[in-house]
Amino acid sequence: MLAIVPLFIGTTELLLIAALVLLLFGGKKFPEMMKGLGQGMQSFKKGMNEPISEEKKENEQNAESKVSSGSEPKSE
Repeated sequence: MLAIVPLFIGTTELLLIAALVLLLFGGKKFPEMMKGLGQGMQSFKKGMNEPISEEKKENEQNAESKVSSGSEPKSE
């Protein structure tokens, strides 16, 4: 039976991976790849935070509409 081993990547492993990537792709492509990786992480974080901010906007709009509808005098 296979044992499930968590994959923890430490500093040594990251440096080893970076060295291998540098050797495989060369010095010119490495900064471009890291830039792309950074942009991907940034868009992921933005996407994760975006639904929360949209939800807050909807809640604020609902609260404002309730306040404005409640303050108007009703004439029947």
